[in-house]
Amino acid sequence: MAVLPLMTDERAIVTLDADNPVTARILCTDLAGLRNQALGLAEAAGFATDNRVIVPKAPWNYLSPMLWPRATCAVEAGALAGPDGDLMIGAGGAAARLVAALRRPDLPAVIIQHPRMDADRFDAIIAAPHDAITGPNVIVARTAMHRVTPARLAEARAQWAPVFAHLPRPLVAVLIGGSNGRYRLDTAAARQIADGLAGMMDADRASVMLTPSRRTDAAARAMFHETLAPRGAWVWDMAGDNPYFGMLALADAIVVTADSVSMVSEAVATSAPVMLARLPGKSTRIGAFMDDMVACGRARDFAGRLDLWPVTPLDDTPMAAGELRRRLGI
Repeated sequence: MAVLPLMTDERAIVTLDADNPVTARILCTDLAGLRNQALGLAEAAGFATDNRVIVPKAPWNYLSPMLWPRATCAVEAGALAGPDGDLMIGAGGAAARLVAALRRPDLPAVIIQHPRMDADRFDAIIAAPHDAITGPNVIVARTAMHRVTPARLAEARAQWAPVFAHLPRPLVAVLIGGSNGRYRLDTAAARQIADGLAGMMDADRASVMLTPSRRTDAAARAMFHETLAPRGAWVWDMAGDNPYFGMLALADAIVVTADSVSMVSEAVATSAPVMLARLPGKSTRIGAFMDDMVACGRARDFAGRLDLWPVTPLDDTPMAAGELRRRLGI
């Protein structure tokens, strides 16, 4: 594969070679929400991936990445070791600092989310409308990047249909996040959501399959299990294979906590109506995204009842991937 620099602005044009596919070095801290965004963008663009975890070294791990004097000296060597790949895709603040520092004319730097630094230090930025960032290198996407595709859902449906076959329809997938500094999912919030789900099961004869996340507090997980399992709900115990994609594929409707743009973006990429379980707290950015999903009719607020309405999948990942390839000349 050839990589040719543009002399006008020093950005790279990457050209395809069938024998040497384009490889994207994925650079993120160890957060699934960030990693899946970068992987989803790379996969949608048809890139091979080389996954690297950014591990800040002491004392820089105690500081915001924006305060690192030199990003390449602030992280463990694994993220920096060769091979370099043909481009870098990062997500989040630490990745923004690192890919900007590593960028060369023959190694384009792509960042997902507002980098909170000079936009000219990146060849492409994948941003949300509420990030309020514009420029010739900015690609605006309404949803977060992710790995939910029709093919992956079809594969998961075949794998998980036997597991959930005992649950009568309508079948509701419940995706639970957790406290994140902006929103709070404590025992009281979990109780309110669990009571709403129990009411939905009783009033609407709906079945529930529920998955917590790594961010879900243990007491909140116990609350959901104690309230819903006696009613016949399937509650994942965090052991064995992750049912997440299977639940998305099989759901007649989805209830998702409104603390995560990534989780909601994955939910609205399916053919199921999505209901948002709002949490105590406030984030201008996350709240604007949730409100937009409601305003466009793709989601509604969860009010303790099953709500079904016609929807179509909403997913800007393929658009962003295609636009990325075009702008990089791939």
